[in-house]
Amino acid sequence: MTLESFISTFIVALLPAFLISLSLYAIRVIKGPSITDMVLAIDCVTYDLCFLMGLLSILFKIGFLMVAALALALWAYVLDVYVAKYLEAREVGD
Repeated sequence: MTLESFISTFIVALLPAFLISLSLYAIRVIKGPSITDMVLAIDCVTYDLCFLMGLLSILFKIGFLMVAALALALWAYVLDVYVAKYLEAREVGD
């Protein structure tokens, strides 16, 4: 077994675990008792998707997926900043 086929098999074996975790995070986003729980679940979803996009980038040898994963991670960071600002001052802007 070559390294490339081992990595491909490993990535394909990880996909069900990612789908299960994404569904659990989605439940937390929908049922979250507070805004902070929902934001944390959204962060977990986005970082999980970033990691999954990185794995798919390796599997399919498409470098553009890594750029999209980076943009998604930055979006999650901006979401955290805006939610923190909103919770602190109850206003968004500036």
